[in-house]
Amino acid sequence: MRISQFRNDQARDRFRAAYERTLADLWPGPRTALDLPTTFGTTRVYRAGPQSGEPIVLLPGSGGNALMWYRYIDVLARHRPVIAVDAIGEPGASVQTAPIGDGRDGADWLDELLAALEVTAAQVVGCSYGGWLALNHQIHRPGRVASLTLLDPAGFAGTGPRFYAWLIAGGLAAAAPRPLRPRLARLVGNSAILESELMSLLRASMGFRRALPVPPVFSDEELRRLRVPALFLLGARSAMHDAREVADRLGRLVPSARVEIVPGAGHALPTDRPDLVADRILHTAGR
Repeated sequence: MRISQFRNDQARDRFRAAYERTLADLWPGPRTALDLPTTFGTTRVYRAGPQSGEPIVLLPGSGGNALMWYRYIDVLARHRPVIAVDAIGEPGASVQTAPIGDGRDGADWLDELLAALEVTAAQVVGCSYGGWLALNHQIHRPGRVASLTLLDPAGFAGTGPRFYAWLIAGGLAAAAPRPLRPRLARLVGNSAILESELMSLLRASMGFRRALPVPPVFSDEELRRLRVPALFLLGARSAMHDAREVADRLGRLVPSARVEIVPGAGHALPTDRPDLVADRILHTAGR
C-alpha cells in the first residue's frame, strides 16, 4: 500500500512556499502550531482561542488542509478553543509515514491525534472526506468526541460520474480569468473557486500524490452505531449524493441525529453558506 507524498523535492518545496504565504495571508491572528506524532506520521494542527475548554476540531475535505477554515477561525475562537487539522495524507504540513487503507485506519489516526492533544470531549467538525473520517472514528473508536457537525459528508453514495464532472468543471472554472469566475461559480455550483488564495494553493499541490482510500458507503449496521449528538448539514444541490435520500436514511437509522438540508447550497457548503455553517457549529458546541 502506498502513502501520500510529493512527487519530488521540487514539488514539495514549491508547495511549502505557497502554503506558508497562504497561511500568513489568510490567518494573520494568534495561533500555535503543533506537530504531533501518530502511527501514521506527524500531524500538524493549529490552535487558537481560549486555552481552556473542550475544543472544536476542524477536519478538511479531500485535497484540503487547515487553511480551508480560515474564515471560521475568529468567530469560533471567540467562544471555544479551536484546533484546525492538516489531515494526514492530504497536502499540507503533515507528513505521512504509514498507509491508511480503510476507515478503521482513519479512525485510529484521529483517535491517536485526539489523545496526543489530550482531548476527551471535542466537538468534531468534518467537511466531505473529513466528515467520513469523523463518522468512522465514532463507529470504530468512540469515546473522545462529544458531538459531530458534518458538512455534506462522504460515505452515503458512490463517487460517480456526476461528482467527478463537478470536480472537473470546478477545476476548469478556477483556471479561468478572475473576472469570469463569479459567473462560472454559479454555473458549475462551486463557490470554492472564488477563494483565490486557496485555489492558488490547490494549484501548487498538483505535485502531491494522494493515496487515501475512496470512501465506501456506510452500511446500515455502521450508522446504527452512532451514539453522540450529530448534526448533518446537507447541500440541497450536492453533487455527491441526493440530500433527501441521505436525510431519509439517517432518519430511519439514526433517530438521534439532526439533519438540515440547506437550500441553494451544494457540496461546497463552507463557502456557499459560511454564516449558517458557523452558527450551526457554535449551536452544536453549546457556544
